[in-house]
Amino acid sequence: MVGHLAMGGAIKVQSHAGVAVNPIRKVVTMLQNMQAKVTEEGKKSEELFDKFMCYCKTGAQTLGQSIADAENKIPQMEAAIKEETAEKAQLEEDLEAHKADRAAAKDAIVAAKAMREKGAAEFAKASAELQANIDALSKAIPAIENGMAAPASSGTVAWAGLLQTGVASVLRRLSVSMDMNPGDRDTLASFLSGSSSYVPQSGEIVGILKTMKDEMEADLADEKAAEEAAIKAFEGLLVAKNKQIEALTKAIETKMERVGELGVKLAEAANDIEDTKEALVEDKAFLADLEKNCGSKEAEWAEYKKTMAEEMLALADTIKVLNDDDALELFKKTLPSAASSFVQIQMTGKSLRARALGALRATTPKDTRLDLLEIALHGGKMGFEKIITMIDELVTVLKKEQGDDDAKKVYCETEFDTSDDKKKSLEHSIADLEKVIADAEETISTLASEIEALEDSIKALDKDVATQTEQRKDEHDDFVTTLADNNAAKDILGFAKNRLQKFYNPKLYVPPPKRELTEDEQITVGFGGTLAPTPPPAGIAGTGIGLVQDKVAPPPPPEANLAYKKKGEASSGVIAMIDLIVKDLEKEVLEMEMIEKEAQKDYEKFMSDAAEKRAMDSKAITDKTAAKAATEEELESNKEAMSSTQTDLMETVKYIGALHAECDWLLKYYDTRVAARVGELEALGKAKDVLSGADYSL
Repeated sequence: MVGHLAMGGAIKVQSHAGVAVNPIRKVVTMLQNMQAKVTEEGKKSEELFDKFMCYCKTGAQTLGQSIADAENKIPQMEAAIKEETAEKAQLEEDLEAHKADRAAAKDAIVAAKAMREKGAAEFAKASAELQANIDALSKAIPAIENGMAAPASSGTVAWAGLLQTGVASVLRRLSVSMDMNPGDRDTLASFLSGSSSYVPQSGEIVGILKTMKDEMEADLADEKAAEEAAIKAFEGLLVAKNKQIEALTKAIETKMERVGELGVKLAEAANDIEDTKEALVEDKAFLADLEKNCGSKEAEWAEYKKTMAEEMLALADTIKVLNDDDALELFKKTLPSAASSFVQIQMTGKSLRARALGALRATTPKDTRLDLLEIALHGGKMGFEKIITMIDELVTVLKKEQGDDDAKKVYCETEFDTSDDKKKSLEHSIADLEKVIADAEETISTLASEIEALEDSIKALDKDVATQTEQRKDEHDDFVTTLADNNAAKDILGFAKNRLQKFYNPKLYVPPPKRELTEDEQITVGFGGTLAPTPPPAGIAGTGIGLVQDKVAPPPPPEANLAYKKKGEASSGVIAMIDLIVKDLEKEVLEMEMIEKEAQKDYEKFMSDAAEKRAMDSKAITDKTAAKAATEEELESNKEAMSSTQTDLMETVKYIGALHAECDWLLKYYDTRVAARVGELEALGKAKDVLSGADYSL
């Protein structure tokens, strides 16, 4: 400890005589000052030790609590992660089921709408037809009743006029198509045949027509009731399905939000548990180092107190010896007079050592290596040559150390600049990667939404195609059936006209083709045999003309004891009416064929457009799916790059921390160390010069 304390200024050579302090008293004063300084430093060191021990105690408690908390936290977090992962998987399964249920509900609504539209169309068609028939009957019944009330001649004219209107055509159609008593059908057919000799004195015809009207009105009422029930059921279905869709949509949104929250929470928990494990390892290592350092500090403090006590004892013993009365008497006899001039004293080796020692002691702060020189100068056995050599060697070491410090300073500054630049670059890279990752996640979400929308569009398009195909099939079937009915009606009218011609205009009658005999029949006739009677023609009224509908043709009318007179004038009107009806049927057939052609053309165009759109949507789904997969792959790559960059950043930060630990002290005290070395080099130079014979006293 004594070697680290300055013992005053360098001993100056006095050139003038004067009063001087007793050198022994001066030495004692210096020793007493040393005692005070040692005591003061001991108090400061004790304060530092107490603070360190307090830190050891509180730091160990804090670290112990942190370690215990981490050890308790890790299994709890692992259990929570396992539970939340299972919850997330269950929610994802629920989402798939909800989406499937919602899609099924939407499909049910679409199917119900299609069925409702079809039912509404069928109701409109049937109700319109029934209403038209009822209107025709409403007109025919009053007309017939008025004709019955009028004289016979005027009544006949009224009925003939009625038969020339569209009402009669409706009645004729109903007499064929409507389900009624055969006798009523024959009576009505006879009335509608237009014979002027028929005078319905009874209300039989009117009764038949009123019965027909009542039945049709009942049918119309049933149709309306069925339509209203169907509408009510459809609306109830819509309300129920819409509520179901709304509930499922809300459940999907809630669970999707919960899945997102769980995903973020799981990611944060994974990071947290990883950080906790790393912190646990670091805390345990730091606690072990802390216990080791605290133990070493206690040992150092014990050694410090022991050394300080030894030094204080040495100083006290020294002061006691120097202050002894006998010693003072001896010093008076042996030491030079205080009034003597040191210039007049011969420069001995001892004085040179004292002057060199004073030059070294003038350096602050002190280097322990200078203490070795001071010890050498205190001794009297080592020659000046060895001391000068030691000085030269120490100068060389100091210059080398200064060169090392200069190189270390340049290295530290360069490494700080390079590390800071690398840190900034890594931080910029992380920021860029975060933006790229966010953009990729947004792109993936957008592509997923677009893919889902395209898939929904394809499903809707497929349903439209199925609906249109079913509708086209129904329309075509209706067309084929109606066309066959119209052709059958034309054939029947032709047959009826030909039959009238046979009676009224035999010259215009066209006989049926002769029967072609089979080979067996020809052999039978050739041998004089008799052929079996030809079965009566089937079909409508024995004409051989049948309808497409699976309906049983009514039996032939019974014979009636009614005498008809040939009325060429009336037959001409009937034939003309038949021709007019045939023309109407032909016109209707042409219109039907044109409508069917246009409908088929529209359907084919719709199918072509639908196929094209489906192909485009399918291609778009394929492209977007590929783009989504590529984006997801790029996202994973960027996440890996970000993780690697974050690791590099952590390593860089650790390296910068290590640089600070290595360089901060040097950079902070560099100028002080340079100044100290300059002072040491100057002191060494002066000491060397003094030992070489130079004199700095003047």
